[in-house]
Amino acid sequence: MKGISRILTALIIAPVFVFNIYAQQPGSIGGQVQDTLGAVVVGATITVTGKDGKTKTTTSNQRGEFTVGGLAPGIYSVKVKADKFALYDNEEVEVTAGQKTELIVPLSVEAVEENVEVSDEGKVSTDPANNAGATVLKDKDLEALPDDPDELASALQALAGAAAGPNGGQIYIDGFTGGQLPPKEAIREIRINQNPFSAEYDRLGFGRIEILTKPGSDRFRGSIFGNFNDESLNSRNPFAANRAPSQTRFFGGNVSGPLKKGKASYFFEINKRDIDNNSVLNAIVLDQNLNPVPLQKDFTVPSRRFSFSPRLDYAIDDKNTLVFRYSYSRSTQDNLGIGGTSLPQRAYASTFYDHDFRVTETSIINPKTVNETRFEFDWQKNSQTGDNSLPTISVAEAFTGGGSQIGLSFNKQRSWELQNYTTTSFGKSAQHAVKFGVRIRSVSIDDRSENNFNGTFSFINLSNYRDTLQGLSYPTQFRITVGNPLQSVSRTDYGLFVTDDWRIAPSFTLSLGLRYENQTNISDNFNFAPRISFGWSPGAGGAKAPKTVFRGGFGWFYDRFSENLTLQALRFNGTEQLSLIVNSFDPDPVRRAAAIALLQQPVFTLNGVSNVPTAQQILSALPQSNTVRLIAPNLQVPYTFQTALGVERQLPMRTTLSVFYIGSRTLHALRTRNINAPICPAQINCLNAPRPNPTRGDIYEYESSGVQNQNQLAVNFRSTFSQRLSFFGFYRLGFAKGDTDGAGSFPAYSYDLSNEYGRSSFDIRHSFTIGGNITLPYRISLNPFVIWNSGRPFNIIRGVDTNGDGLFTERPTFGELVARCNQLNLHTSFCDVSGFNPNEVIPRNFGQSPTFFNVNLRIGKTFGFGKSPAQNASAGQGGAAGGGNVMMAGGPGGGPRGGGGGGPRGGGPGGFAGFFGGSDTRKPYNLNLSVNFSNLLNTVNFNAPVGNLASSRFGQSVSTIGSFGGFGPGGGGGGSSANRRIELQARFSW
Repeated sequence: MKGISRILTALIIAPVFVFNIYAQQPGSIGGQVQDTLGAVVVGATITVTGKDGKTKTTTSNQRGEFTVGGLAPGIYSVKVKADKFALYDNEEVEVTAGQKTELIVPLSVEAVEENVEVSDEGKVSTDPANNAGATVLKDKDLEALPDDPDELASALQALAGAAAGPNGGQIYIDGFTGGQLPPKEAIREIRINQNPFSAEYDRLGFGRIEILTKPGSDRFRGSIFGNFNDESLNSRNPFAANRAPSQTRFFGGNVSGPLKKGKASYFFEINKRDIDNNSVLNAIVLDQNLNPVPLQKDFTVPSRRFSFSPRLDYAIDDKNTLVFRYSYSRSTQDNLGIGGTSLPQRAYASTFYDHDFRVTETSIINPKTVNETRFEFDWQKNSQTGDNSLPTISVAEAFTGGGSQIGLSFNKQRSWELQNYTTTSFGKSAQHAVKFGVRIRSVSIDDRSENNFNGTFSFINLSNYRDTLQGLSYPTQFRITVGNPLQSVSRTDYGLFVTDDWRIAPSFTLSLGLRYENQTNISDNFNFAPRISFGWSPGAGGAKAPKTVFRGGFGWFYDRFSENLTLQALRFNGTEQLSLIVNSFDPDPVRRAAAIALLQQPVFTLNGVSNVPTAQQILSALPQSNTVRLIAPNLQVPYTFQTALGVERQLPMRTTLSVFYIGSRTLHALRTRNINAPICPAQINCLNAPRPNPTRGDIYEYESSGVQNQNQLAVNFRSTFSQRLSFFGFYRLGFAKGDTDGAGSFPAYSYDLSNEYGRSSFDIRHSFTIGGNITLPYRISLNPFVIWNSGRPFNIIRGVDTNGDGLFTERPTFGELVARCNQLNLHTSFCDVSGFNPNEVIPRNFGQSPTFFNVNLRIGKTFGFGKSPAQNASAGQGGAAGGGNVMMAGGPGGGPRGGGGGGPRGGGPGGFAGFFGGSDTRKPYNLNLSVNFSNLLNTVNFNAPVGNLASSRFGQSVSTIGSFGGFGPGGGGGGSSANRRIELQARFSW
């Protein structure tokens, strides 16, 4: 690692010396001037003014095009004036070194005074950062997304879709990979799948989510809002017995303005969210007569969240700027662990704190070179408390009762991230746009876990549990953990990259990149990741702007071996903590007899269990009962080859369409395998089978032996039909297969992986999402957000540990599956096994979940107050933006709740004489009232059915899925007591 340290040191200090080597061109502003019908405007006067007051002027040519060059990076004011047209005035156009900021300037006739909208929508470009396959959401687009930060995260993961692979989309916030998602009020812009083959990023580009927060503004602005919901506005969850009381109260606001004109500005936001939601219990228990009875009940799950975040943008001088941002959040939750089949005794509480400090320094070393340094320090603590005085009783797919497995636990995490990037260009007309840099991340974790210190008894089904209560049987398995609850781990990873966007010709851009990565905790050092992509636009550079771009690319992407996996290996190394198992299916006859004797020792009643085996008793009777976790000595980090080829087309009515084929192949995918499992070639009945090391128990090893393949057809579109109607969305046809679903997945039989290759857990055949902005008369706006996905696959297991490896991963044969389907009178798709050999074991993830369909809708109306400004020609430009040296073609987004055609704090485009004004009232004070519908049509979206063949509920869905089809944190839980939710919001802005 010493050689790597030297390289990193050289890269960090290199920007000081490179600025005299390359001759980088300054940035520029260009575009086309049009009237509202799309016809070009010839002879318009364009005036560009910098923060220093210096101006440059040009006129549009016969094609309505213009270019103003020689601009140092920064924020500029652009004014466009033509005879008989209203003045266009955009005070927040950002210029990045070596880049051309493209504007489409639609001028309105003076008599109509229709607001203008700055946008690059509808245009195509060979620039790799302007790929039409990306989804860019800002201004009005953000209104279609949820206000709640947790739901927003799920919605963004749904937009990233299955293209992100098994780990989901990676979220960047102002260029950083860590930290909490900011409230929607603080977000300026969201980019998804932009420049997917850039070597600047480590993870897959298709699925990358970039969030840019709002900077300070040039004038004092602000807003306050309040959201409210209770059970009277909701529909009942189909699995709930009644519509239980619930309430959501979400309040917040933000202010921004200058601290010193042209020198410093600030943005401050604060939010408080109180949710008294309900978790739905849908279990089957035994009554006093030991008869199975359903138990459906709602339990209140109080959740409290408070956050605030100040941001300061400061110009040290005309060549150096600083951006400071601090975020604090605190959240508490009670009655976690209840819901589904988990009984109230399992409840635990959680408290979470997060402090996040970020600073970004942008330096114009000279007019030809720009260097950017970013640093982040994040401190988090998550504490959990539960009553683990009683053992847990787990009856497969019926109920889980007894005590909580949590106990007193906490996780303290300290992480920092340092980035240093340099942008330059050279060659004739700046043909080569070069960027290179380094990123270093480090994390340290102190973790206390009492998980399963109380022990867990497992039963294969309700009949097994009832027989045990009657003294006729015993549990299938008992697990208990003892030892030191404290453990610490750290990890550092490095990434170095260089990219060159080479504009070989006006019609052809070739992008080349190389990235190198490494990390501690594993010995895998040869991690070079080449990237290449191209953009070809036939006819570009001629008299007419091109309308078609062909794109293609190939990239090599590495994943990281998580510090949490290292933590598990350190904790269960055989001495720190002992994970003891008493298995009634142990293949050794002597051990099996001892295990059954221990399992017959406890006394079970409907009120709990007594006479529980102690760790000392287990170790005395079963000396090899401890389960150890290891990291394979030859483990390699997973890497993915991804290829994309497609076309982007500019269509009439300001519409762009892109169609891409995306192929991915992942090698060295992670899985866990029991390397000391009984050796049993039959794979079905392994009783009396020997272990490789008979003196040891189960050994779970993290290894990188998996493979995953994915093929997709991706269609993206964006249409701005008019300033009153716009849509964005995508459709994906996907096929994903593999032999592992991640580090936590085990094969059915440890010594034969040939039958593991099947559908991946993220194999969603069809996926369609559409969002939009519709402006109706009287400033009423509609923001629909619709998601439709075909069902995800799920695994079907026998529910019995027949091979003695301590795991319930064995899958049935086709004959066993159809027999169980006939017994339960099921007629689902996975019960149709015609054409299959009845003695053949079914593939992994053979089951098919139900289709998901959800319609979300926001309806809003804006009222304006106060005296209208005398000059409002620039109302369409929204609020201030900039900062952080972020390239935004078409001008930056709005300020706090502004942008996209709104006046002060507006959110909708202007219209004819204000009739279709959306939220643009041309007033200094605005009140917006909105109603937000989640699952407008009250569609019942079932979660994956029970896949345990031994359960009486096999093939049944026992809960609903989340609002976004299982994407995002907790996306598949579906525990809310509301099926359709209606939320009211009021927002006052100035």
